[in-house]
Amino acid sequence: MKVVWTSEALRKLDEIESFIAKNNPERASAFIDLLLEKGDLIGSFPDMGRVVPELARSEIREILVGKYRIVYRCTPAHIEILTVFEGHRSLCIEELHP
Repeated sequence: MKVVWTSEALRKLDEIESFIAKNNPERASAFIDLLLEKGDLIGSFPDMGRVVPELARSEIREILVGKYRIVYRCTPAHIEILTVFEGHRSLCIEELHP
Protein backbone atom coordinates (compact mmCIF):
# COMPACT_ATOMS: atom_id res chain seq x y z
CA MET A 1 0.00 0.00 0.00
CA LYS A 2 1.23 3.51 -0.79
CA VAL A 3 2.58 5.61 2.11
CA VAL A 4 1.95 9.37 2.02
CA TRP A 5 3.78 11.71 4.40
CA THR A 6 1.74 14.79 5.34
CA SER A 7 3.34 18.23 5.35
CA GLU A 8 3.02 18.19 9.16
CA ALA A 9 4.96 14.92 9.41
CA LEU A 10 7.69 16.21 7.07
CA ARG A 11 7.92 19.44 9.06
CA LYS A 12 8.36 17.40 12.24
CA LEU A 13 11.14 15.37 10.60
CA ASP A 14 12.94 18.60 9.73
CA GLU A 15 12.62 19.79 13.34
CA ILE A 16 13.93 16.49 14.69
CA GLU A 17 16.87 16.52 12.28
CA SER A 18 17.77 20.12 13.18
CA PHE A 19 17.63 19.34 16.89
CA ILE A 20 19.83 16.24 16.67
CA ALA A 21 22.23 17.91 14.20
CA LYS A 22 23.20 20.51 16.79
CA ASN A 23 25.26 17.83 18.50
CA ASN A 24 25.78 15.24 15.78
CA PRO A 25 24.94 15.99 12.13
CA GLU A 26 25.79 12.47 10.94
CA ARG A 27 23.56 10.89 13.58
CA ALA A 28 20.75 13.29 12.65
CA SER A 29 20.80 12.26 9.00
CA ALA A 30 20.99 8.55 9.83
CA PHE A 31 18.12 8.79 12.31
CA ILE A 32 15.87 10.62 9.84
CA ASP A 33 16.65 7.92 7.27
CA LEU A 34 15.61 5.31 9.85
CA LEU A 35 12.33 7.13 10.58
CA LEU A 36 11.56 7.37 6.86
CA GLU A 37 12.39 3.69 6.37
CA LYS A 38 10.15 2.61 9.26
CA GLY A 39 7.35 4.87 8.03
CA ASP A 40 7.54 3.41 4.54
CA LEU A 41 7.53 -0.13 5.98
CA ILE A 42 4.03 0.54 7.32
CA GLY A 43 2.80 0.33 3.71
CA SER A 44 3.60 -3.39 3.72
CA PHE A 45 2.27 -4.00 7.24
CA PRO A 46 -0.50 -1.45 7.98
CA ASP A 47 -1.62 -3.19 11.17
CA MET A 48 1.89 -3.41 12.63
CA GLY A 49 1.35 -0.42 14.90
CA ARG A 50 -0.80 -0.14 17.96
CA VAL A 51 -3.93 1.96 18.20
CA VAL A 52 -2.96 5.41 19.53
CA PRO A 53 -4.00 5.31 23.21
CA GLU A 54 -5.06 8.97 23.32
CA LEU A 55 -7.56 8.45 20.48
CA ALA A 56 -8.67 4.79 20.65
CA ARG A 57 -9.62 4.84 16.94
CA SER A 58 -8.68 1.71 15.02
CA GLU A 59 -7.74 3.60 11.85
CA ILE A 60 -5.16 5.78 13.65
CA ARG A 61 -2.16 3.81 14.77
CA GLU A 62 1.44 4.36 15.76
CA ILE A 63 4.80 2.66 15.77
CA LEU A 64 7.65 3.44 18.11
CA VAL A 65 11.14 4.10 16.76
CA GLY A 66 13.57 4.70 19.56
CA LYS A 67 12.04 7.48 21.66
CA TYR A 68 9.82 8.69 18.81
CA ARG A 69 6.24 7.93 17.79
CA ILE A 70 5.18 7.77 14.14
CA VAL A 71 1.40 8.28 14.00
CA TYR A 72 -0.46 7.18 10.87
CA ARG A 73 -3.95 6.74 9.48
CA CYS A 74 -5.02 3.69 7.49
CA THR A 75 -7.37 4.43 4.61
CA PRO A 76 -8.57 2.08 1.86
CA ALA A 77 -6.34 3.90 -0.65
CA HIS A 78 -3.13 4.56 1.29
CA ILE A 79 -1.33 4.98 4.60
CA GLU A 80 -1.06 8.60 5.71
CA ILE A 81 1.78 9.48 8.09
CA LEU A 82 0.24 12.22 10.23
CA THR A 83 3.01 13.25 12.61
CA VAL A 84 6.24 12.21 14.30
CA PHE A 85 7.18 13.31 17.81
CA GLU A 86 9.10 12.40 20.96
CA GLY A 87 7.35 9.65 22.86
CA HIS A 88 7.52 11.35 26.26
CA ARG A 89 5.12 14.01 24.95
CA SER A 90 1.40 13.52 24.68
CA LEU A 91 -0.14 13.57 21.24
CA CYS A 92 -1.18 17.06 20.15
CA ILE A 93 -4.48 16.49 18.34
CA GLU A 94 -3.96 19.65 16.25
CA GLU A 95 -0.98 17.94 14.59
CA LEU A 96 -3.35 15.44 13.03
CA HIS A 97 -5.18 18.08 10.99
CA PRO A 98 -2.60 19.95 8.93
